[in-house]
Amino acid sequence: MPETLRLACLQVNAGNDMAANIATASELARAAAKGGAQFILTPENVAMMAAGGKEVRAKAQPEETHEALAAFRAVSRETKTWFLVGSLACALPNGKVANRSFLLDPQGHTVARYDKIHMFDVDLPSGESYRESANYDAGAEAIMADMPWGRIGLSICYDLRFPYLYRAMAKHGAVMLTVPSAFTRVTGEAHWHVLLRARAIETGCFVLAPAMTGEHPAGRKTYGHSLVVAPWGEVLADGGADVGVVFADLDLGAVATARASVPSLKHDRGYTPPTVFRPASAGR
Repeated sequence: MPETLRLACLQVNAGNDMAANIATASELARAAAKGGAQFILTPENVAMMAAGGKEVRAKAQPEETHEALAAFRAVSRETKTWFLVGSLACALPNGKVANRSFLLDPQGHTVARYDKIHMFDVDLPSGESYRESANYDAGAEAIMADMPWGRIGLSICYDLRFPYLYRAMAKHGAVMLTVPSAFTRVTGEAHWHVLLRARAIETGCFVLAPAMTGEHPAGRKTYGHSLVVAPWGEVLADGGADVGVVFADLDLGAVATARASVPSLKHDRGYTPPTVFRPASAGR
């Protein structure tokens, strides 16, 4: 098994023109391959940042005929790289949509697919409101896959706030975790770096987080800062706010080193649900 991996996160500013989004991501992927990347990762919603739920449903396509998936398969074959399609809106028979991530091998074959489990249903202090569950069907299965460099666990964006998912994948052998995202600017400024570093430290995994950046239809703003974080919590690469390619070189031996130093994955203990004690005067 190779001990080193050169990867590239593509940081893009997608709009609601799918053909233009595909062309931009494909051009960046070719640049990443020329820069030596063996594994290329794209953000959540890489092919479409729609203006609202109606447009999401109207422009979603079935996986079998999805033009973006076909294009990225072709790029993967052309560049002879492993390729993470961060997520695409895939139309489902029930009229809703799956927010689906795809891991492709260098022949363009789908090795694994993952449907986002946790839905971003929030009302932010900025006044922004999101209801992903109105348009998307939530996934229900954690997904991992074996790559030449070790086992990888898949997730998407809002999943980042649910650490049990990542701990479970680490305990099942993951050495890398992917978090393709379109984090809002408000939540990104507050939480993005600390959450990604925490997930890396908790699991002893490399965390790979390609991110959407800039302004999008309907005034949506995303944070950017595609990150690659080492198992000890060091930030190996930060994409800032600009569109571009973010390279990182991984020493896979760092996983074993971090886990030997603090073997917390071996220290889980069962416990009863929380007991709440109240002062005697509380019921008077």
